[in-house]
Amino acid sequence: MKNNKFSKANKHSKPQRTGGALNLKKEITEKTDIATIIARTGKKTEKKLPELLAPAGSFDALKAAIAGGADAVYFGGGDFNARINAKNFTNDELKQAIDILHSCGRKAYITLNTLVHNRELDDYLRFAEFVYQAGADALIVADIGGAEAIHRHLPHLELHASTQMSGHNLAQAELLAKHGFSRMVCARELPRDDIEYLVKNSPIEIEMFTHGALCVCHSGQCLFSSLVGGRSGNRGECAQPCRLPYTDEKGKQSYPLSLKDLSLAGHITDLIDCGVQSLKIEGRMKSPEYVYGVVRAFRTLLDEGKNATPEELSQLARVFSRGGFTQGYFNRKINSSMLGIRSDEEKNISKTSLYSSEKIDEIKPQKHKISMYASVILGETMSLRLDCDTVSVTAYGQIPEKAINTPLSAENIKKNLSKLGATRFEIENYVAVTDDNIIVPISALNSLRREACEMLENALTSEEKVRTGFEKYIPNAPQNNKKQLRTARFYRAEQITPMAREYFDIIYLPLQSFNGECDGIILPPVILDSELEKVDKMLANAKEKGAKYALVGNLGALELAKKYGFIIHGDFRFNVYNNETVAKLENLGVENILLSPELTIPQIRDIKGDTATIIYGRIPLMLLEKCVSKEVTTCSECEKGLAAITDRRGITFPILREFEHRNVIYNSAPTYMADREDELARANITNRHFIFSTESERDVDSIINAYKNHVSAKENQKIRRI
Repeated sequence: MKNNKFSKANKHSKPQRTGGALNLKKEITEKTDIATIIARTGKKTEKKLPELLAPAGSFDALKAAIAGGADAVYFGGGDFNARINAKNFTNDELKQAIDILHSCGRKAYITLNTLVHNRELDDYLRFAEFVYQAGADALIVADIGGAEAIHRHLPHLELHASTQMSGHNLAQAELLAKHGFSRMVCARELPRDDIEYLVKNSPIEIEMFTHGALCVCHSGQCLFSSLVGGRSGNRGECAQPCRLPYTDEKGKQSYPLSLKDLSLAGHITDLIDCGVQSLKIEGRMKSPEYVYGVVRAFRTLLDEGKNATPEELSQLARVFSRGGFTQGYFNRKINSSMLGIRSDEEKNISKTSLYSSEKIDEIKPQKHKISMYASVILGETMSLRLDCDTVSVTAYGQIPEKAINTPLSAENIKKNLSKLGATRFEIENYVAVTDDNIIVPISALNSLRREACEMLENALTSEEKVRTGFEKYIPNAPQNNKKQLRTARFYRAEQITPMAREYFDIIYLPLQSFNGECDGIILPPVILDSELEKVDKMLANAKEKGAKYALVGNLGALELAKKYGFIIHGDFRFNVYNNETVAKLENLGVENILLSPELTIPQIRDIKGDTATIIYGRIPLMLLEKCVSKEVTTCSECEKGLAAITDRRGITFPILREFEHRNVIYNSAPTYMADREDELARANITNRHFIFSTESERDVDSIINAYKNHVSAKENQKIRRI
């Protein structure tokens, strides 16, 4: 009588013979999913837990992440990462860190999540090549063109789209899937319903932030630190102007831009139910103690499948807090309760945190979990198959004979095949097909086991080393030719004067304000899936009223604009820094592309293609999901466009309302280049863009006249130069 031994499921069954063999025997000798076999024995399939992804800004923090129970760790090298002021890792340390993580069974994600200038692309790509050959499991990237270059030269390197790419809807995930990405880090502003819809329908994995500091501005859309302070957040140098105090029109000081830290520890069951593939903890600038404490807390909650209690949330707040935590975006409760600053008391509490780093150095290599399939049947060659992740090997041994005296039991077979102590493997699932009344030497079983383990070790080592680089970086060149155009966007239709209609070749209005009196629309910079139907109707209406051009600033809105046949122009929100990005956007159907306002004239000069430059206007500094106007004045002032905040130096920044009551903070000083015609001409800046936000009709005509006549800026006029 033959016995089916399923030790994992602790079940016994009797498969039917087919032509003298067992159905299960065939499954064992061919590549088979262990879950399929176990499921037939009655074992219930457990809901897969999301990956727990931890930050590391130093080696100590990396060890803390491992000790805390992270499944994967993200960290950066010396360049091209958005936490350039963290300690970070040298190349040698980075290679060592990847090896440590892999020896512990964890994954290593490397951050290349800054924007890249033309002259840096070769170094950027060489660094990607280095981390790929060092064994990195994925790169987290923010530059669209840089990502295209990586995928073209290193096609097997997994790419994750950073939150800096402003991924907030399904359309963006679908587009990224077609262009080499396996994961998208979704925007932190998404509510639960949108997250659930995105995860359910996305062709790639969705990663989301679940704990840590929140930027008040949509990621990838903040120019405040760069244009006002000279330190670019898109280049990893953010000076955090959002954490500073501002005054309202009555002189009252507050912190209207400083958000509490996010914590979704109280929503673990929701996150598991949503099916999010990876839960990300922010904190590459934080201490090892912070990393260990937060990771340990989330590890416990995930493993136990429960939400944090008030006491557990209180303990997390002792690690780090800005007046508590917020879940405002997740719960759609976007209000003043989200605001918070870090008090002296909280700083002192963190020093005596309940969490410690005592276990940080207790890092032991983790064994690879394997599935073992054994076939020990009378008169047939013994086989032992080992599966580890995507790698599978099969070893063959002697032919069992009929026992005369003492037969070999299934338990003894399992006992000898399971002796993996000296290897780097441990059995997660064991499946065996055996006969009663058979005999085979124990030495033969041991030999079969050793051979299979050696084969698996060699196969894994071979797979790890097959990572070839590339010979030479071959850049993509833009194809479109630069035009001579003057374009302008207006916040209100009333600002468009007869002189403006005559002076500008193309005029854009926000989609929600479009009245048919110009030929261009500006798509909202954020369109959640729950807002898609509303935007779709507005686009149909704009097309019917004669709109021809669509100014688009997000990958997730491209297909929507194409649906109605608009000629697509790329907005500054694409953060275009290099020729690779221009070429990529051209490939995606974007005809004319507005360059990043962060670029200098020499950098603009080096970028080819049909590109445009902002030469006048208050540049939007922050795109806010919440209405900041409510914090400094009334919401009616937000609607009228009269709200503003003033910093400690007395400089005032206007606030205007966006689609769905989002807010945009504009620069205090307009860019002004009317008297720099020679500089613009020498840099071949012929495609010129104007931004009109708070200007009156009289102001508009005055500015146009200034540019017509190359009028110098007034002596005390506060302006910004390119």
